[in-house]
Amino acid sequence: MAKSEESKKIDQLRDMGDILPIFHESFDAVDIQVVSRRDDPCKNYLSPNRRDFYKILYFSKGLSVLTIGINTYYLDEPSIVFLHPNEIVSWKNLGEEADGYFVLFKKHFIEAKPILKLAMEQYGLFAKADHHVVRLADSHLPLFDHWFDEMLQQIKTRDAYTDDRLQTYIQMLMIESVKVANFTVPSLVSDAYRQVHDFFQLLEEETSQINVDNPIKMKTAKEFANSLAIHPNQLNTLLKRHTGQNVSTHIKTRLLEETKAMLIQTDLTMQEIGYSIGFADQPNFTQFFKKNIGLSPQAFRKSYQS
Repeated sequence: MAKSEESKKIDQLRDMGDILPIFHESFDAVDIQVVSRRDDPCKNYLSPNRRDFYKILYFSKGLSVLTIGINTYYLDEPSIVFLHPNEIVSWKNLGEEADGYFVLFKKHFIEAKPILKLAMEQYGLFAKADHHVVRLADSHLPLFDHWFDEMLQQIKTRDAYTDDRLQTYIQMLMIESVKVANFTVPSLVSDAYRQVHDFFQLLEEETSQINVDNPIKMKTAKEFANSLAIHPNQLNTLLKRHTGQNVSTHIKTRLLEETKAMLIQTDLTMQEIGYSIGFADQPNFTQFFKKNIGLSPQAFRKSYQS
């Protein structure tokens, strides 16, 4: 099947909450979620930075282009995909039909389930780059469909043993996938997408560990472009073409994510948080946050505390 260059583009969606229910507030209260693609097909998606959850994607019907890191997979046959939180991931649905499931579980779900953690380490599906995507034959689908449907029913009728049952199903999915061992060979992405990927990797490196003792070092489009040995205009053009947003917007979005995390998860002062993301004085930091979020940093923190 011939694949056009257009199909290799990534779409950056403007409101992730309208695309997958995992980004809704309801996922904040649970450690694991199961979603049917029939209900939420998710036509396009880009996750350019780290998350706090693992993903299992089950494509039983439909045509999709999935990019993991710098590798592209054309999923025109049933497949199951295992994704680590640190992967830069995108996909695009190319057909009208979509069937399958998404399973998402947070890191501390694994920490509370040592048997599951051991199994994940043993089978390596989440960790090994060449084991992420497993092709399935039609004969495998009834069993996988049954397991995923059972997982979804467990989510809908939660009780004290739901997490233990779900842990068992995840292990069975991994065991059966390793048993099939039909790992898909990826296609390399274009040089243009590789540069987009390198930008997101660098952005992650620069922002993931920032704090008052390690403030951000680069925060402008020119600084990122220089570090990637590319002209700022060219980097902007690439990001606009592939994601719909320019360099500065991606940097701003990432800094706002880190700011929210520091406001919610730490007791750092406003001045310390502002300094961490590159503001020398608190008033400018407060203005930046309020302009983009609609609340002052203090009000945002208080809304979560309450």
